[in-house]
Amino acid sequence: MSPTFPRCSVPETAMVFAAGRGSRMRPLTDSIPKPLVRVAGRSLLDRALDAFAEAGVATAIVNVHHLADQIEDHLRGRSAPRIVMSNERELLLDQGGGIKKVLPLIGEKPFFICNTDAFWIGARADNLIRLASLWDGDKMDIALLLAPREGSVGVDWTGDFHRDADGRLTRRGAAETAEYVYAGIGILKPQLFADVTADVFPLAPYFFRAAEQERLYGAPLDGKWLHVGTMAAIEAAEQAAAEERVVSPA
Repeated sequence: MSPTFPRCSVPETAMVFAAGRGSRMRPLTDSIPKPLVRVAGRSLLDRALDAFAEAGVATAIVNVHHLADQIEDHLRGRSAPRIVMSNERELLLDQGGGIKKVLPLIGEKPFFICNTDAFWIGARADNLIRLASLWDGDKMDIALLLAPREGSVGVDWTGDFHRDADGRLTRRGAAETAEYVYAGIGILKPQLFADVTADVFPLAPYFFRAAEQERLYGAPLDGKWLHVGTMAAIEAAEQAAAEERVVSPA
């Protein structure tokens, strides 16, 4: 039986990060932007956008920089979710700066963020709904979707966060490992960026500050997480997806 979650308000908007150069995936990404790399027959970008469409997200803001024309051409004509392009051709703004640029489009409500170098397989329930069901703006500023470090594909680091029984996250710190890694999807309050004056800045420090203030929470995803950040990870993800099709044929 599929897990069920309480009725929740799903964020209407997602900020989808598609502007990066994908340097760890060269030489492939010299000619193809990383979000358009295909794994098991579908691009990483389409996998992310399809998940948002299924969860009922109305609008996806997609930023572009490296090989931007290819991404814009690929998305032309897509109707769900509605696509809004954010042009960073002249200057790559990093994830924090990318969010700041589009704050007028996001408005005042919490919004999804999404990296385009990962996806999951074998889930029995909608992981975006799982994360939205966790969200409580009274006690959190950021909520992250998490994947277990052990058993995930393409995880070549020692973990990101510890999670307590209430879902609150703390950084790995001095521990040799942490049980969970950030799975590339989160919900944030736009007010976090309202007073920022810089145009180019990273997003990770906002995670760390929220953790220090005990306002960072996380929801473990259902299924197996596949991180596709290197050339070697493409092959590993292809194999995992093939094994999943054998176990659970469509």
